[in-house]
Amino acid sequence: MTIVLTPYWSNGVQKLKAMLQPPSKPPKGLAPPVLDDETHYKRSLAQLRSKDKALEKYIYLNQLKNHDHHMFYRIWLNNLSEITPLIYTPTVGDACIQYSHIYRKPEGLYLSYKDKGHLGQIIRNWPLIDDARISVVTDGSRILGLGDLGINGMPIAIGKLSLYVAGAGIRPSSTLPIVLDLGTNNQAFLDDPLYLGLRQKRVSDEEMNEFMDEFMHEMHRIFPKLLIQFEDFSTDHAFSYLERFRHRYPVFNDDIQGTGAVVLSGFLNAAKLSSAASGQPLSSHRILFLGAGSAGVGVAMQLMSFFKLQGLSEEEARSRISLVDSQGLIFDTRGPMAEHKKYFSRRDYAGPPLTNLVEIIEHVKPTALLGLSTIKGAFNQEVVEAMARLNPRPIIFPLSNPVRLSECEFHEAVTWTQGKVIFASGSPFPIQEYEGRKLYPGQGNNMYIFPGLGLGAILSKASKVTDTMVEASSLGLADSLTPEERELDMIYPRVERIREISNQIACAVIRAAQKAGVDQNRDLRRMDDAQLRDFVKSRMWNP
Repeated sequence: MTIVLTPYWSNGVQKLKAMLQPPSKPPKGLAPPVLDDETHYKRSLAQLRSKDKALEKYIYLNQLKNHDHHMFYRIWLNNLSEITPLIYTPTVGDACIQYSHIYRKPEGLYLSYKDKGHLGQIIRNWPLIDDARISVVTDGSRILGLGDLGINGMPIAIGKLSLYVAGAGIRPSSTLPIVLDLGTNNQAFLDDPLYLGLRQKRVSDEEMNEFMDEFMHEMHRIFPKLLIQFEDFSTDHAFSYLERFRHRYPVFNDDIQGTGAVVLSGFLNAAKLSSAASGQPLSSHRILFLGAGSAGVGVAMQLMSFFKLQGLSEEEARSRISLVDSQGLIFDTRGPMAEHKKYFSRRDYAGPPLTNLVEIIEHVKPTALLGLSTIKGAFNQEVVEAMARLNPRPIIFPLSNPVRLSECEFHEAVTWTQGKVIFASGSPFPIQEYEGRKLYPGQGNNMYIFPGLGLGAILSKASKVTDTMVEASSLGLADSLTPEERELDMIYPRVERIREISNQIACAVIRAAQKAGVDQNRDLRRMDDAQLRDFVKSRMWNP
């Protein structure tokens, strides 16, 4: 069987490299007489802002990126808070749903189950094999809170890699977005004449395991220097493939580890504020999760580190965390449950099922309520007021994305707690004023974590991504607040400082990789901390 490049990729290396080069001035007569870079920056930004729909802005920015990487990233880095929601959460969700309808041209690798047995030949069609250092891979089975989108998950991989470039200065030519087309169980897409993927139900677990084993083997053989980030796999597959491959290849799962790390960071700072108000030690916190999927359990596992840092044993830390799923509080005698839920199943309760969230709060008495349920309004007034009765400064993190799936909104949490809430969400919310004070919502955006984590892993040439490296990324973020940000009770730094933050995280990750003995770039061991910071900064690409 012969696998050939599509016409689009003819002379692909030359085309891609030309696209990624700084734009050169065209010969006289082939461009308007007055076309300078600064004016064109203003022109491009004005064109963007003239569009009144977020999806249209997404399409414009995507076209700009394909035409002129440098202008795209310059606009983004100069307008981070405005552009980031357009490139990623929440607009990327709409872009995924509409992907087969707004598709313009290929931007990554599309690997179909029909290619099984020949994946290596397909992968070698990527034009920039020698340049690739970071890949985001999705099978589209659990996109944000939107479910199984099949091949329409490609914008997730594209968007995450754009965040690597903007957030940590990974070179655009080093990024490789991949979607694995293993079918879809979304009947609406199977019936859509414009759907770009296989028109079949998802393959069995056994077939998928064989496909994934071949895929990972070929990826490592063809790209020996590549770090792979798994993204938006279904819950069971997210856990199983992370465990299956993490000890053999440099790979991590952003939904499990990245989300956990960013929430741990915000929780570290939130817990200090809450404890200062209650007078209770940090070790006394209790956390209740609504949502027990891959993200919820992944975050819970990461938050074990918070309690261990306070000197608690693993069993004591585990007992401080409770999970709620669609059937209520998870406890041992409730009955059979999915394997990934068992670790946090409560052993100290054997009564009747607890299904009402307010009743569960009154039983558990949490200091923090975290939502990864994708249930809009799950943290209603009664729930939030119950948290406020128990805590002088309740910690409430509705982390589900996008905004329309958030468990509650910032203005609601502020009103229902009389301005006392310590809040972080997965999606952006505006600043609120309450009794003459400005209150700042935290956004537990994985963008804070994975760019720096990826950069540190790449520069250290890590043979695998260890738990200590993920924890180091979280602690690096928590420590990145400026005195001014702490004075404002912020629990996450301003996103405008993302490059500085990513540098700090990358350095922490490199040191953790060295301590774990998984670094293959031994030259970095000879650098002191100041030298390492300068080195990391020097390796960041700038438009």
